[in-house]
Amino acid sequence: MTMTLAEETYGSMKKIKASWVEASGAATATTVNTYNGKIQALTTIPNASSAPLASYDVTVKDESSVDVLIGGGLNRAAAATENVKGGSMGAVANDKLTIAIANAGSSSGAGDIYLFIR
Repeated sequence: MTMTLAEETYGSMKKIKASWVEASGAATATTVNTYNGKIQALTTIPNASSAPLASYDVTVKDESSVDVLIGGGLNRAAAATENVKGGSMGAVANDKLTIAIANAGSSSGAGDIYLFIR
């Protein structure tokens, strides 16, 4: 399992990029920074040359194991960029976040995830 996180802050907006590659269908990583705020958006971008299986799942759990996406990262497309607006997702309060990929298949699926928090 391989997942690399890049964490950035722009004024009041926080951006987390998770790049992942996985041969067993799952990958996970936990942020270094602690986050506060409302989830503004989630973008998932599957890798065109090494796509995951259709309907792969993304969860972002806080330190209480609550999915702050409130299910908004489930059943992602294998061949298209998808966006989820913040109105259907939750918030985080002073927690590190664990980003996880599941059900991506066993053929070295890969992709990027962008999470925005304000």
